Amino acid sequence: MINTAPTDLDRVAGFTIPSRHARGRVARLGPVLDRILSAHAYPPVIEKLLAEALTLTALLGATLKGGQGQMTLQAQAPGAIVNLLVCDYKDGELRGYVQFDAERLSQLGKNPTLNALCAKGYLAVTFDQVTTKERYQGIVPLDARSIGAAAEQYFLQSEQIPSLIRLGTRRDAQGKLIAGGLFLQHLPEGEVGRERLHVRLDHPEWQHVEALATTMGADELADAGIPLENLVWRLFNEEPEVRLMGGTELTRGCRCDAAYISQVLAKFPAEERAEMADEDGVISVDCAFCSTKFPLKLTDFVSQPL
Repeated sequence: MINTAPTDLDRVAGFTIPSRHARGRVARLGPVLDRILSAHAYPPVIEKLLAEALTLTALLGATLKGGQGQMTLQAQAPGAIVNLLVCDYKDGELRGYVQFDAERLSQLGKNPTLNALCAKGYLAVTFDQVTTKERYQGIVPLDARSIGAAAEQYFLQSEQIPSLIRLGTRRDAQGKLIAGGLFLQHLPEGEVGRERLHVRLDHPEWQHVEALATTMGADELADAGIPLENLVWRLFNEEPEVRLMGGTELTRGCRCDAAYISQVLAKFPAEERAEMADEDGVISVDCAFCSTKFPLKLTDFVSQPL
């Protein structure tokens, strides 16, 4: 079970604890996180928020069977300091960005709660399945202290599954942000004939693994020198059996594409495209996720159908 790699970054690993009817995932982001954050000059508070959100997205997105489909995490709070946060996961690829009011943010302390940043907002978690073409979405209010706590409420409210989410960040020796996370759930159904959790008054099996998981600190989760499998071993080494489910490598993936943007703009009437263009006849489109700029000339659309 012990991984001897000196650093363990940009990966998600899954595990199950059969005797406790529990399953979980651990994740840690490093260079991928740095590439996403470097696309924008985010202040430390926003960097930490986005780092935690991206880690949560990796943990939840990796639950998609066979790597198929897309998972999107979106926090919206019109009029709040952070009015929009979007992250998504697709086959190991992560991307994300935040829209915020820098002036109002500067008036807060160093460690504001999620509720202070996103007052009266909501969190939407969306799973799009490629094979079945099904979409499932759950929405909860952003009235928790952290995005991890808000996600716990999502699972309790939408799926009635007790869940625990731990997220942590730290800076490495070069000042780069490292983020780690733990996602633990009680299986909604265990062995054949077992009752669903919500019809029982208590479930000590879950309470046992939850108590163990809460001992995992943020520094350990975000410590690149501790392999992910070792984190699992530290928590549950006294259990009769812990099954590792393999890992998923994470990459920074932005799906912005000049050809696609051109196709979208081609659907607009010529006069509307002209209004979008500057004095040189160029329409500039920026990708919010990676800050890549796509300059498209009006003359490029002459031969395209309107």
